[in-house]
Amino acid sequence: MIVSDNIKQQSAEQVISSALDYCRREGYSIAIWKHPEESSIELMVDFSSDIQPVDNPLEQNVEGFLLSPFDKKAPAYLIKANLHIKWEDFSIRKQPGLEISNKADELLQHISKPQKATSNNSEKIKVIASDEERSKFINLSNAAIAAIKNGQFLKVVPSRKKEILLPEGFDLGLNFIKLSKAYPTAFASLIFTPKTGIWMGATPELLINEKDNTFRTVALAGTQKYDPELPLAHVAWRQKEIEEQALVARYIINCFKKIRLRDYTDIGPKTVIAGNLLHLKTEFIVDMEATGFPGLGDTMLKLLHPTSAICGMPLAPAQEFIKENEYYDRSYYSGYIGPVNSENGSSLFVNLRCMSIDADKATLYAGAGVTEDSIPEDEWEETEIKMNTILNIIG
Repeated sequence: MIVSDNIKQQSAEQVISSALDYCRREGYSIAIWKHPEESSIELMVDFSSDIQPVDNPLEQNVEGFLLSPFDKKAPAYLIKANLHIKWEDFSIRKQPGLEISNKADELLQHISKPQKATSNNSEKIKVIASDEERSKFINLSNAAIAAIKNGQFLKVVPSRKKEILLPEGFDLGLNFIKLSKAYPTAFASLIFTPKTGIWMGATPELLINEKDNTFRTVALAGTQKYDPELPLAHVAWRQKEIEEQALVARYIINCFKKIRLRDYTDIGPKTVIAGNLLHLKTEFIVDMEATGFPGLGDTMLKLLHPTSAICGMPLAPAQEFIKENEYYDRSYYSGYIGPVNSENGSSLFVNLRCMSIDADKATLYAGAGVTEDSIPEDEWEETEIKMNTILNIIG
């Protein structure tokens, strides 16, 4: 399909904002994203009036964008690729079907209309402060440490939220572009469905990647501030962070053991940059053809989520602690998101460094891994730093 020259002449943020506004108005679902270390932005639209829950999304081999909550008992939704635009070469793909194609044409005509240039609003974002917020999280962390010392689990990841007021005229397309440029090693995303509302973020954590008969996942844990003046080879890690990352790696290995998968390659742990933070990362790689596991993606997705990096270990008691003690619903924070069954395979990421948006208010989320050696005040500071991943860019 020939793309209108008007679309090509517009900035990516203008097209994104226009497409998002149109889909919200018409009740369509839309996902916009940029892969780590890539410059191309992709946009996918589902023209269904009511997107449905999906099981075994990788086995169904339907191209789309997956959005799943933290609670694995709650449904995951697939934004089907009725329309798929890739900005790199402005290629447009549409699934067959007259009705869907007509809707795609209407959307393309809308976003091809010249748009007003986006600009930063000088008004600052306002944090909705709560005097109880810090004490709540510190009390939660203390309760987690007590449970660990009592033998309930080895690690748990309590989390918290922070509400902010967005300035009038806050431009989602512009701020998505700012996030994706500021954090080139992250998976940046902007998602809307009528069922889930708007979510935007830039996550550093791959959950699974499946492409060309190769499966990948990572253990990403341990956090400290990134100092650009300090070479990565000179970064020192405390025993607490080393043990925390080792627990996540062991969790993945235990998942392999459950399905009797013994042949895999592990690389790491090594220090990696994630925005304004450093983490420890170990990558696990499996040749699905050589090991005889052609459906490894769906199998590991069920075993891995929620990982110990965002829940705890052992999983069941950590989940129960979070359910009983965390004072809010995580919703899609620490769930997973990403494109599946495309020409580039499937890539799902843990939904971290993210926020949900409702009218003029946004909610940011962050968690911190608590072990026996944790200091609650330090864990609070870690959540603040993680939330600043977004606030430093859009604020």
